[in-house]
Amino acid sequence: MPKAVWLLVIGMVINVTGASFLWPLNTIYIHEHLGKSLSVAGIVLMLNAGASVVGNLLGGTLFDRFGGYRSILLGTLINVIALVGMTLWHGWPHYVIFLTMVGLGSGIIFPAVYALAGAVWPEGGRRAFNAVYVAQNAGVAIGSALGGFVASYSFNYIFIANLAMFAVFFLLAAFGYRHMSSVQGVQTNVLAEHGQVKSRSKMTALLILCIAYMLCWVGYVQWQSTIASYTQEINISLKQYSLLWTINGALIVFGQPFINYLLRPLRENMKKQIVFGIVIFMVSFGVTAFAQDFKGFMAAMVILTIGEMLVWPAVPTIANQLSPKGREGFYQGVVNSMATAGRMFGPVLGGVLVDTYGMTVLFMMLIALLSLAFVLALLYDRPLKKELPSASMSSY
Repeated sequence: MPKAVWLLVIGMVINVTGASFLWPLNTIYIHEHLGKSLSVAGIVLMLNAGASVVGNLLGGTLFDRFGGYRSILLGTLINVIALVGMTLWHGWPHYVIFLTMVGLGSGIIFPAVYALAGAVWPEGGRRAFNAVYVAQNAGVAIGSALGGFVASYSFNYIFIANLAMFAVFFLLAAFGYRHMSSVQGVQTNVLAEHGQVKSRSKMTALLILCIAYMLCWVGYVQWQSTIASYTQEINISLKQYSLLWTINGALIVFGQPFINYLLRPLRENMKKQIVFGIVIFMVSFGVTAFAQDFKGFMAAMVILTIGEMLVWPAVPTIANQLSPKGREGFYQGVVNSMATAGRMFGPVLGGVLVDTYGMTVLFMMLIALLSLAFVLALLYDRPLKKELPSASMSSY
């Protein structure tokens, strides 16, 4: 990989390590330490995610206008300010205000980093986005492993560690990203070679795919909200729950050779990757529905992680292929905002369903939503097929 991509990878590890001290434990902190219901916790997480949606679209637009360097610095500065406040005041309602600010700042950072990775290594294709994705999950593995251990002593240390990591990321971005080019090189994707494809068709295809992506996130985020609380109720310790996320991140980082082998028949077809990944998601939630101990949840997490490794990097790769020149940031912003929308509505939907009907109904609903995502992923490229020969769609 180019040096610029390595700097983005290192930055993403630092950024997400800091965030992962806190985000897996948000629901537990709000529910058990601040004494609020799961429904209220879901609303708080919805506010955080809603601010991230705004940040995603803003970050993508800022990338296209001012470049990745300024966009990333702005998002990181917002996070540092919010985390200083959270470290000093983390009661109710201060926690809600600062968590919402963190959502805005992080929302600006992520599409800018993904778009910048595609810009500095356009010939890398999926590899550029996969590198950022792996770095993101290395941060999850490190942060969540340390977070559960630190939180078992005091949540105050969680806020301090989160702030420290974002301060380091700010310095890296300020001095390391200054001279990175945000100008996309010669595009190599099939759509760039067919001028007859209209931007409206590309955007329509992207939105259909992103709705499926959002539905997948509605399910995935339950592991951070309702399932997190459920594990506490059946006497799975906080350290064991954090270990599940460590396993998730470690599998993503060290399981790449296995996934690369698995993807050999699908390497040139992002669509099949996504469809196959959604099926694996459904299997994972089927296993979770019957899990009653740590081993059962660990098995479900391993299956979930395999599906995640197929779906998560493929969607921004397709967005990069679809994006017209000069709109790369905006298209990545759309992808991230739809993922964030899933994280926004997921905890509220899950919290209300669990509070009202119980976990069994929740799992039934999740499998139904994933079935809809499966259908949408199969059909997303219909608008493109109307304008391109079928042979030109092979990379999807």
